[in-house]
Amino acid sequence: MLQKKDLLSLEGKVAVVSGAASGIGLAAAQLLSAYGAKVAMLDVNPKGEKEAERIYEEGRTARFYKCDVTNEENVKQSVEEIRKYFGKIDILFNNAGVTVRKTVVGLEEKEWDFVLDVGLKGTFLLSKHAIPVMAEGGGGSIINTGSGWGLKGGDDAAAYCAVKGGIVNLTRAMAIDHGPQNIRVNSVNPGDTDTAMLRDEGCQTGLVVDEESQKKYLEDCGKGRPLGRLGTPEDIAKTVLFLASDLSSWITGAAIVVDGGGIA
Repeated sequence: MLQKKDLLSLEGKVAVVSGAASGIGLAAAQLLSAYGAKVAMLDVNPKGEKEAERIYEEGRTARFYKCDVTNEENVKQSVEEIRKYFGKIDILFNNAGVTVRKTVVGLEEKEWDFVLDVGLKGTFLLSKHAIPVMAEGGGGSIINTGSGWGLKGGDDAAAYCAVKGGIVNLTRAMAIDHGPQNIRVNSVNPGDTDTAMLRDEGCQTGLVVDEESQKKYLEDCGKGRPLGRLGTPEDIAKTVLFLASDLSSWITGAAIVVDGGGIA
């Protein structure tokens, strides 16, 4: 007889989330902790410390680490501190990312390097140092933040599309390499989501110049999708929870699109 199990429970698990001070990273940290995980929140923004304190005040376990994911020594030190404090790593959510809305002609080399370093190099470095810890503990789940534009491309976002396309295929390679260590690796690929990054993109492209134009910009981002609305950080966090949990125990190497049907 089939017995009901709480397959979403993350009790006893340790999760590491990068880019955790705001947006999708913060929403994921909050949701993973709500389902029982102890969460290590990584970000260069010190605001993350206050967010970790809020989670702690709600009776859950969260700890902030100021970490620049483009700096290997910083990443290595953060992972070691996490291992010492929590004892293990079961879940890694590589979420840190930035964007510059320009074509390859308009991009400056330093802008290209900045976007690729944070998104792609950051995913590489954090995975490089976290995977041995995960393997020691018997395995786990890695979730990388890609994008719908990493699957189909988009306008005026050459560096961002390059990063996200790279993350999608890096995810597949990692899934092949680390499956034998019982480490699943998948990517979550959001469509337009109401975050500070999306709002900043509106300013970069000149579509947002005041409060009224920002409201129209966000409304327009939600149009044309079968579900008819803009995504929220919580929408993406729910998929991260699914991929972190035992509900996805035989899913690896997948690129899961969460965009309200935008590329259907």
